[in-house]
Amino acid sequence: MNLKRVFAVFCVLVLSLVISCGVMAETPDANKEITILFTHDLHSHLLSSPNESGQGEYGGYARIMTAIKEQKEKSPDALLVDGGDFSMGSLFQTAYPTSAIELRMMGAMGYDVTTFGNHEYDYLQSGLKSMLKAAKNSGDKLPAIVCANYLPPVEGQQGYDPEIWQVYNDYGVKDYTIIERGGVYYAVFGVFGVDSDDCAPNSGMVFEYPVTVAKETVTAAVNECESLYGKHPVVICLSHSGTSDGEGEDYELAKAVDGIDVIISGHTHTKLEEAIVVNGTAIVSADEYGKNLGVLKLKQSGDSTTLVNYQFIPINETIQDDPEIAALIQDYKKTVENDYLSKYGYTFDQVLLQNPYEFEPDDVVSATQHESAVCNVYSDAYKWAVEKATDKKVDVAITAAGVIRGSLPRGNVTVSDTFNAASLGVGTEGELVGIYLTGKDIKNAIELDASIQPLMSTAQLFMSGVEYSFNKYRMIFNKVDYAKFRSEDGTLSDIEDDKLYFVVAGMYMGQMLGSVEETSMGILSVTPRDEQGNPISTDKLVNYVVRDKQGNPLKEWYAIADYLSNMNGKMDSRYATTDGRKVVYKSLNPVKLLRSANIFTYVVLIVLLVIIAVIVSIVRAIVRRRRRNRNG
Repeated sequence: MNLKRVFAVFCVLVLSLVISCGVMAETPDANKEITILFTHDLHSHLLSSPNESGQGEYGGYARIMTAIKEQKEKSPDALLVDGGDFSMGSLFQTAYPTSAIELRMMGAMGYDVTTFGNHEYDYLQSGLKSMLKAAKNSGDKLPAIVCANYLPPVEGQQGYDPEIWQVYNDYGVKDYTIIERGGVYYAVFGVFGVDSDDCAPNSGMVFEYPVTVAKETVTAAVNECESLYGKHPVVICLSHSGTSDGEGEDYELAKAVDGIDVIISGHTHTKLEEAIVVNGTAIVSADEYGKNLGVLKLKQSGDSTTLVNYQFIPINETIQDDPEIAALIQDYKKTVENDYLSKYGYTFDQVLLQNPYEFEPDDVVSATQHESAVCNVYSDAYKWAVEKATDKKVDVAITAAGVIRGSLPRGNVTVSDTFNAASLGVGTEGELVGIYLTGKDIKNAIELDASIQPLMSTAQLFMSGVEYSFNKYRMIFNKVDYAKFRSEDGTLSDIEDDKLYFVVAGMYMGQMLGSVEETSMGILSVTPRDEQGNPISTDKLVNYVVRDKQGNPLKEWYAIADYLSNMNGKMDSRYATTDGRKVVYKSLNPVKLLRSANIFTYVVLIVLLVIIAVIVSIVRAIVRRRRRNRNG
């Protein structure tokens, strides 16, 4: 009898030990570090790029892969995620609809999850659909894609297309996904920001407010994870919304939504040296173009997640290429050369000229109001290329900080460099459009450059064919005090308000011109017109793409490449510095403040004078009353 009792106790102890071991195996160590590796805004930068100074390099998927492997040797269960805009920004994007190079590369590198950025819609909904099909049909390993608040129209909504929903389902695009690594569960979801939606006007998607959808998605993901696996997940938001000066859309998202542990903040090309922690959420960003691999260390204890460490791994020439990824990139370069560049008579790494000058990087271009030598190259190239292709005089060529994606390096400038500089497009890589503007519209565009840039850095304009100046201390929407046409020989002429002029810009820039009235709150307007002066709606700009004599559309990158290739192997010395076509200054001199004042300035002055007069009258009345009181 005692033996039976002893045996029963022994069985109970063994069973308890087995159960406890099972529980221990399933429960992550509260002291175990969680590692999240991340990137965002890669923009098809598969290859490393030279720094604009000519010293050193940054980025490159083969180097990123080496860094990823080193981190995974230390943390085998590390999660690898991306915050969107994985496409559009280099020659590899030309294979986006047909080969889905970017997603397939991310799959080969072991990315677990990514989300859509606004540039994933640059080839329109049809291009996105083709890209997802190509990725799925490749049979390659692919990252999961999550996006909760930016989806195709459903049945009954305008623009409903059952085919794209089928493609989404075939690929597996979801609001969120749940992943297990080393006993830790992650709920990863994606959101699309307000500004991202503004930057994708032709996406064909339905935008829902991120905060509202994020609250619903976090609740659904946490409930599913706890219900199925009995564990509270680490909640990660892949947000293509961005931060600005320590705040921005993702800051507001974190503040408004409980339960998000980490926000990978893409879209604004931000590098946050320290994580922004708000409402228990760590917001992190690692810069654009694969310049850094973000490394985030966390600890989870029950329902609580704590930030332990946050750092970057700089991706530069000190890191060796991963041979497998490097070989895959070379194969894709051949695909691009055969399928795309051969039509233009160029090769991927063909050197166009030597550039002895150090041009400013693209982020500096938009940082302050100024004339830029490298942007003078771009606008001059557009003017030159269109005149060559059409034998038609171009009065003004315009580009903008928001559409410039790269500078030109010191030293060898290649075909790839020129494409990287001007790669944005609508439905395709950037194409030049030829439209007509009145002289008044051109002046308004110049005023837009002077007045809007402090509020929207991407709106800064750079022009060929005009020279102008503006005083930063003058009244907004009346800062410009001088503007003239300037020919190549330096001859100046007046801009006549009611006359039509032929203007060239990229497709993106053309659409921006059409939205000037909204941007300036109705004070300024710029109306693209045809040769007869009839207004053109922005959705019809595709009909005004400039074509060469063979009928081929003229691309922005090709205009730059062709312009440079006609400089006899060395950058023209006129671009050693700026040439005074845009003069920005500050002066409180009354003459300069009021010179060429418009109705807006006069109205504001009158209002100010009336306010001053009222204040003086009130003060005088108070003084008189006090005098009467004293006399009484």
